[in-house]
Amino acid sequence: MTWEQIGGNWSQFKGRVRERWDRLTEDDLAMVNGQREQLVGRIQEKYGITKEVVEQQLQQFLASFQEMSQPGKAQGPQRGKPEEQRRTGSLG
Repeated sequence: MTWEQIGGNWSQFKGRVRERWDRLTEDDLAMVNGQREQLVGRIQEKYGITKEVVEQQLQQFLASFQEMSQPGKAQGPQRGKPEEQRRTGSLG
């Protein structure tokens, strides 16, 4: 899945984004409105992480949707707190 697909269907995906980055508020997601750079900035601000780390997390988030669309793959996006993932080495 590409960011263009997510941005074009933002109302459907913002719930999944919020599950992944649960510090984001509904107001944050409304301001983002499907714009990748806005989302990157909001995640950086809320979690105090670098743009590079956010970009890695977004790539893994997008890849998780591709895995879901493949036959035999039933798992969704990896969820959890980014600070926990940094400690464990899992940035998904």
